[in-house]
Amino acid sequence: MPVQWFPGHMTSARKKAAETMARTDVVIEVLDARLPEASSNPMIRELRLARQRPCLKVLNKSDMADPVATRAWLDHFNSQPGVKAIAICCKKAGDVAKVTAQCQLLAPHRDDTLKPLRMMIMGIPNVGKSTLMNALLKRKVAAVGDQPAVTKSQQSLDINNRMSLTDTPGMLWPKIQHDSDGYMLAASHAVGINAVIEEEVATFLAAILLQRYPALLQARYGFDPAAMDAVAVLEAVARKRGCILKGRQAGQLDMDKASIILLTDYRNGTLGRISLETPATRTVMLTAARSAATADEGQAPEE
Repeated sequence: MPVQWFPGHMTSARKKAAETMARTDVVIEVLDARLPEASSNPMIRELRLARQRPCLKVLNKSDMADPVATRAWLDHFNSQPGVKAIAICCKKAGDVAKVTAQCQLLAPHRDDTLKPLRMMIMGIPNVGKSTLMNALLKRKVAAVGDQPAVTKSQQSLDINNRMSLTDTPGMLWPKIQHDSDGYMLAASHAVGINAVIEEEVATFLAAILLQRYPALLQARYGFDPAAMDAVAVLEAVARKRGCILKGRQAGQLDMDKASIILLTDYRNGTLGRISLETPATRTVMLTAARSAATADEGQAPEE
């Protein structure tokens, strides 16, 4: 099931973002630290490169991500030209203070009241852009929620007489190229629930947990995941949490409910510190995708 979700307001948001980019000194791209590349919108990269704007990649929710994977991602992004990356938790004031300091380093020529530093927050839905804006301004000016696409319009405000900040709506891109990216985004609640089948997303998540974090599964749910596959994990969660259907299907496992339990435990960090991708796994995925594409081209019928 390819995951695609591109509500109408995102088209207008992209056009508005392109206009605002011309008046921006530094782009702050907020990413989910648990899936930094999958949560990076390629349209944002295109827009900022077209205007030659430096980028601060903020790996938010780092307190929920695997610290070893996060360190690898910081090294990966910091090796890119015009890019600086930091890992933060928006709920920690000390972390938030790093954002403006790093932006200032990326645009040292904008450092007084005559030439204030103009920053623009961008990112996909539900990565914490509005939470970050509220923290930077030290007051609530942007709506915050645990559903994607809460913010639907831009707003610009001054942090002080030397810095201004523009918040933008969360933007996905029209076509998610890799199915695994779609599943990671869905597992992390970056797409609307009407775009996904939760049992399929939970099965994808269970497969990653089995491969990389089996001990966390055992600690949370009390079963030994050894020799299980992803479907068996969901069945075990259903049994442990009493997810049993009633009525005409009485006695059968409620896989939908078990899927929601697993996804919720991952999303709120109850399962532990989990990263869905690393630079290494990303490379493996892209290599496999290129090989598959080459194979498909080789099998294309001749005209």
